[in-house]
Amino acid sequence: MVTASMRGICGAVLTATLAVPALAAPPAQWPAEEMPLPLAVRSPQDLAVKAVAERQYLIFNLLAGGKVAYDVGNFAAAAARWEALLHVPGLDPEIDRVIRPLAQDARTRAGGGGAAVPPAVAVEAPEETARAVHEAPVHASVAAPVSGTVTGGGTLGPGGTVIWLKRVDGPTPRPAPARGKVVTQRNKTFLPRVLAVPVGTTVDFRNEDDVFHNVFSLSRPNDFDTGLYKQGASYAQTFRKTGVAQILCNIHASMIGYVYVVDSPYYAQAEASGAFKIKNVPPGEYDLETWHEASLKSSKQRVTVGPEGVHGLSIKVAGDKAAPTTVPDKSGKPRQAHLGY
Repeated sequence: MVTASMRGICGAVLTATLAVPALAAPPAQWPAEEMPLPLAVRSPQDLAVKAVAERQYLIFNLLAGGKVAYDVGNFAAAAARWEALLHVPGLDPEIDRVIRPLAQDARTRAGGGGAAVPPAVAVEAPEETARAVHEAPVHASVAAPVSGTVTGGGTLGPGGTVIWLKRVDGPTPRPAPARGKVVTQRNKTFLPRVLAVPVGTTVDFRNEDDVFHNVFSLSRPNDFDTGLYKQGASYAQTFRKTGVAQILCNIHASMIGYVYVVDSPYYAQAEASGAFKIKNVPPGEYDLETWHEASLKSSKQRVTVGPEGVHGLSIKVAGDKAAPTTVPDKSGKPRQAHLGY
């Protein structure tokens, strides 16, 4: 039986939900705040059914609305909806288990602040259920760093190695495009030589030399051509596909660089010493992958991330890829490298 107090609680949660930020660009008028199917109330049984239906719709609306917002990159709206969902009294523990880490991840991506996620409520379960929960993949609500050292890389050394994590016990969250990424042309050199960015990121190619540059890439599907541009000018290129894009200059054959596009929010680049740290990784099972410009193949290893993260990882990258003897121009024709110009 649905009591007046229960209806009051559901009404209060629904009222709070209406203050959740709207989606920036919803793909359709769903999920909406109001139930699409009105329910008549002609008897006490009708009232009870209506109260239960409204509660379930509220739960579904917050759950699905948060996922829609998350998928379009509106992390503030996703966090607000999922935080409101976690405040619903008597929420199914399975929903709490799935949504809690997503809510915290969305709030972190939104820049923090906002409503606090309520503490998890311990629920006594039958022996079979308790065993199943114990044996299920861990989706804890904490996030911790994954760090270690890269060695190898041949004569170039390990610096610049791109390291990223892909979840194997669940979906890897879609990364948000990074902001303020710049590859500078200075002294006829690309700085940095290697830049790792999440998919969808726009990179500015900025000329600080007192000569013209014509930056281009033949690496499909991220190929582009800036055309000639002078000192102080820049060219913006959005990288929409994952993988490596080799960066060259059509005027200065000695210039070479790389943009590596990852499809994970959990990534880093090794320092010159080989040290690296990937921040804010939720516990779980991951494939750790690496890319280095001097390696013929990317490497992969399985990593289990616990509540305290992972420290002291040792990764070795090969240096078995020979340096190119010629580099192509932007039409794809080979040319001899002419150092100094």
